[in-house]
Amino acid sequence: MDFSSFSRFAKIYEKGDVIFSEFEKGDTFYLIQSGQVQLVKIVNGIEKNLDILKASEIFGEMAILENSPRSATAIALDQVKVLEFNKENFEVLMTGNPAIAMKLLKLFVKRIYTQKRRFMVLTLGDLQARVGDVFIMLYQTMQTSGHGETVEIAVTKEDVAHWAGLPVDIVQDELNKFVDQRKIEIYEDRIIVKNIIELERFVNSKRRKSLN
Repeated sequence: MDFSSFSRFAKIYEKGDVIFSEFEKGDTFYLIQSGQVQLVKIVNGIEKNLDILKASEIFGEMAILENSPRSATAIALDQVKVLEFNKENFEVLMTGNPAIAMKLLKLFVKRIYTQKRRFMVLTLGDLQARVGDVFIMLYQTMQTSGHGETVEIAVTKEDVAHWAGLPVDIVQDELNKFVDQRKIEIYEDRIIVKNIIELERFVNSKRRKSLN
């Protein structure tokens, strides 16, 4: 996506800079040109890692779409270059360049779904179900391979820990439970889920219990 003509909206943040904080009022959103941005959120009094975003991804878009407070804190993990859009210049972009506007809207839709789906993972209290829900989320949102109910997901245990908002050693314990139950196979760069439908039933049953 070529945004070279929008360089006047560019801003640079250094490593550790807080781009915006959870709950503060916001009127801008950002598109990452280079670097990485971490999104964190307070859940039940504990800071949870929501996501790590890279070049070509957007964040802070709910400030434009819903005029709502920031739902998370955004932190620069290294030097980050972004394009910063407010409501006024976003409207100019939408009317002046329909092709780019359509691509941005598609990014918005994907981003909103992914954020809400990851928040569902973080709110699961049962740790094994939370790890299992990471597999289901990746199955729903990423390209996977496999046949029938067996799914191969290109993910490491460190990736699973990131999406589950848990330490790697705890995730390893939960993964071992799945292995002992012969529900998954773990390799260096991928994990094979033996029966994704059965895993969905397990996670959904734990989620229902947590709501009762």
